Amino acid sequence: MTISGNIVDIFERKTYFGELTIDPENKVSLKYLSEEQPAYPYLLPGFIDAHVHIESSMLTPAHFARLAVVHGTIGTVSDPHEIGNVLGTTGVKYMIAEGKNVNFHFCFGAPSCVPATGFENAGAVIDSAEISSLLCDDDIYYLAEMMNYPGVLWGDEEVSRKINSAIAAGKPIDGHAPGMTGNDAVTYFGSGITTDHECFTYEEAYEKLQLGVKILIREGSAAKNFEALIPLARAYSHLMMFCSDDKHPDNLVEGHINQLVVRAIREHQLDLYNVLKMACVNPVLHYGLKSGLMRNGDNADFIMVKDLHDFTVIATYINGHEVSSNGVSKIPMPESKIINHFNALPVSSDALRIKAPSGHFKLKAIEVLDGQLVTRQKELDARITEGYCESNVSNDALKIVVYNRYKMANPAVAFIHGFGLKCGAIASSVAHDSHNILAVGVNDEDLANAINLVVKHQGGVVACHDDMVHILPLPVAGLMSHLDGYEVAARYKEIDAFVKNEMGCVLASPFMSLSFMALLVIPSLKLSDLGLFDGSKFEFTDMFV
Repeated sequence: MTISGNIVDIFERKTYFGELTIDPENKVSLKYLSEEQPAYPYLLPGFIDAHVHIESSMLTPAHFARLAVVHGTIGTVSDPHEIGNVLGTTGVKYMIAEGKNVNFHFCFGAPSCVPATGFENAGAVIDSAEISSLLCDDDIYYLAEMMNYPGVLWGDEEVSRKINSAIAAGKPIDGHAPGMTGNDAVTYFGSGITTDHECFTYEEAYEKLQLGVKILIREGSAAKNFEALIPLARAYSHLMMFCSDDKHPDNLVEGHINQLVVRAIREHQLDLYNVLKMACVNPVLHYGLKSGLMRNGDNADFIMVKDLHDFTVIATYINGHEVSSNGVSKIPMPESKIINHFNALPVSSDALRIKAPSGHFKLKAIEVLDGQLVTRQKELDARITEGYCESNVSNDALKIVVYNRYKMANPAVAFIHGFGLKCGAIASSVAHDSHNILAVGVNDEDLANAINLVVKHQGGVVACHDDMVHILPLPVAGLMSHLDGYEVAARYKEIDAFVKNEMGCVLASPFMSLSFMALLVIPSLKLSDLGLFDGSKFEFTDMFV
């Protein structure tokens, strides 16, 4: 098969009109015909998401791929950390197997931190021996983000064994070091860790770039660091990539890495070839992906776009086959297997009550920051009713609950500020990283109802107020749906709109923000199933001041 068009050669930094021929072994050969002819479409390598947790899309790998190819994405660097925390290596192997059901380049890593910390209960443990075994598998490309940065800095033996296994296997090691600078950064990245996707300021990313760290510009459904970091790409595009990290299904329907390419070129006037190097080339070379880069003899992986301004994707080709055409996915509808780990029983509203201490006190509340994973500590006045602390809508001091879904245990309850709910409660079994049940609400009855609906469906996202209930079941590990991605996106969009329009939530992505309120490795204040946690000091703390 031969396709004519304007060929974008990122390596030689030139664009010309020519022919791309796919041979019987699905390899490409390129032929120069003339100077660029803007009336014809443009051919270029496909986009790669350099760091994503597929599970956060609430879709199985196959269903994720069906949506992503429409936007010109041909592959992902995927950390199966979420399902790893639920099902261990069984979950990792599930993701690999599901990914092989479709024509897409999935690059899976070995989850380095299962559980993420010792201050919470997860559904599984992946120790250094299992990590070493996984890294010997050709389907595992790298050691996924080392979130246990205290373990790296303090020379923890188990952490060191995992890092050394990756070095011995000759596979890259992903970092996770939010806010880390100075001597700590030198020590952390000096261990062999090569990337970081957690930078949220220009200064932080600049300092890490000086150490040779490869910086991933993240723009997901909750964490949005593009505007802060993209100016660095003028000088450091050779050390940078694009990623989404966590992207909900409705956002994936709208766009993917293609959106970041357009913004970088159109809004920030960055060099075309430098931006495409970040979006298409750098992830492939760093992680050793098998996807082609439109060089003679490369695998036939490429996209056809209308122009180099809007990057409207006309077609996506993977392994020589057209997998999307004019906004329609050609990947067949897969049948995803359902696996899970869910043992929680219903909880009563009485179990969510918090006894007020005697004397004057304030609540030490989690303050959620829209568009960020980091939180702050905020002191708020409590609302006391019959000796118990209650949610207070007037100052947005709402109860937050983490309820263990793997074994019977009492729920952990604290307070949070920033959701802005005026009524009802929301709950989810997507709760990074241990994926216990996480809920926020204005009263104990709605909170218990929301949590129990998640229990009933063995996973899902829920929004409820009195008799009004919206739920999206997530039966695959309590993280993903087995349904068509477009249907999941539509149902999620309905719940999201209900939470914002009817319940008053002020956050751009309520459920994505909620899911990170139990992520202890991101400072500063979070809640695990064992209690309120100070991520800056890496220790539990009291909710009363």
